[in-house]
Order: sequence, then structure tokens, then C-alpha cells
Amino acid sequence: MIKRGDTYKRLITSCLLLVAVIFIVPAKAQNFRYNQLELGIAAGGMTYIGDLNNQSIIGSVSPGGMVMLRYNPNNRWTLQISGGYGMVEGGNPDAIELRNLSFRSKIIEASIQVQFNFLPYGNSTGSFPWTPYIYAGIGVFGFNPKAKYTDPNTGEISWHELQPLGTEGQGTPLYPERAKYSLMEKVMPFGLGVKWKATKYLTLGAEYGFRKTWTDYLDDVSTTYVGRELLNSYGGKMAAILGDRSNEVIPGYANAIGMQRGDDSLSDWYTFFGITVTIQMDAIMSVLGLGPKCESGW
Repeated sequence: MIKRGDTYKRLITSCLLLVAVIFIVPAKAQNFRYNQLELGIAAGGMTYIGDLNNQSIIGSVSPGGMVMLRYNPNNRWTLQISGGYGMVEGGNPDAIELRNLSFRSKIIEASIQVQFNFLPYGNSTGSFPWTPYIYAGIGVFGFNPKAKYTDPNTGEISWHELQPLGTEGQGTPLYPERAKYSLMEKVMPFGLGVKWKATKYLTLGAEYGFRKTWTDYLDDVSTTYVGRELLNSYGGKMAAILGDRSNEVIPGYANAIGMQRGDDSLSDWYTFFGITVTIQMDAIMSVLGLGPKCESGW
């Protein structure tokens, strides 16, 4: 099992490698100029798509943001590395299924993406000051699903990490095929957007994108119920409580062992949408006194 500390070390290493790529590629490119680089941020929201919202793209919106570095080799293509941070959450207290499960998880993402501009875009003659674009890429993301629990006796509220509890029998001898899932996985971002050169150096934009993941445990829900007795024996009292919460809907009720808890045929997804702001690197270097003075008119 990969420990959470190791997960984030791997994520940071991946981010550093992506940063190295984005600097090495331009440095090796012929006739590279710093006005081909842009540094920026994005602010918006994230949503979750998975078992606990019936795979709907319309879900609870949580804050999310990104930092990005773009390299524009020409007016049609852009190479971007991004680092993202946000939150996703979901819940499906369905009285028919008696599932009553919910979660929230922080998201830390690092990716490298390629954008295609539908219009020739930029400051050069014959280029447009705005363009719609599409993008796709590959990356890694870290997550850590937690569930909220309210003590019925004291009313005290606490949040519990779900992966260590093995809520679907992970790590127990009765379910040897169910290993505890990794808290770091591959992700494929893709989507569309529009960007506009507000000035020679400043670009504003908006984008909406999906994140396909290679895990079905973003929400800690995937396979079947394994019974509270097993969970209590191997994961403790809280594993039994959070693994099957149907008795919070009907006191004394328990879902049968083997009953579907989730759908393991579909991976979980999340989305990011937001407003982007980028500034050309030559302007940033000029402000910092590290390059030639840029023209006025930001």
C-alpha cells in the first residue's frame, strides 16, 4: 500500500518534471523568445462525477484554482503545464437503495496539455486578438476521500479518512483481491475554452474541462457491501459505521453482504471550470528588472 506521504512526494516530483519539460522545450527551440511564454492563474470551481451523484455532470460545486505556464510556438498551438488545487464532494442519501453515503476530497493535480486555437491567435500581423480553443493532456492527481460523522450521543462532528478504513473489505483475508487503493492516480484533462488578448501582454479567458481518472475510489465507493462485522474486526468501529450507513435512515437496518455499494464498471471523473488570466513572460521579466523594458500599454 502506498502511504499518503509517498503519494504527495510522487506528485511533487511529477510537478517538478513537468516544469523542467516546459523550460527545456523552449530553450531548445529555434528562435525562442520570452514573449512566447505566459504565466498565469485560473480561479473557478470543481465538480464530481461518480457513484454518489448517479454519474451526473451537474453536481455540487466546490472552489478550485490553477497556476499555469504556457509556451506558444506559433499562433495555432500552445503547450501548457498546470498545477491545480480544489475540492470535490458528493452524496446520495437514497432511501430506496439505503446507501446514505457521502464524501469530500481535496484534489491536487499536475498535468501537461496541448491546446489548439481555432483562429490564428496572437500579436502578430494577420492574427486574431481572440480565439476559441480545445485542449487535451495527461497528468497525475492526488485525492483523499473523507466522510463526515456526527456522534449521536454528543453531537460532535468529525471527518474521517476513508481509504485506511477499507470500507469495502480492502486488505482483509476474505477479500484478497481488493487491495487498498492508491491516493494518487493518472488523470486525462480535456475540454474547451476561449481566450482574448486584453492588451499586448495580458490575456483573459474562460474554460471548462473534464478530468477522466483511472480510479473508481475518488468517492470511496466501487464494489459491494462486506458486512459491519468484518469491517469492525479489521478496520475498527468507525469502518463499520462509515462502510454501511443505512441504519442512519432505518435504525437497525444493514445492507446484505454482496449487495452493490457502487458500480465498478465506471471510473470516477471530476471537472474544472474557471476564469484564466495570463501575462507574457517578457513583461514579467521587465517588471522584475531581468529583461529589456517592455512597451507601455499593459
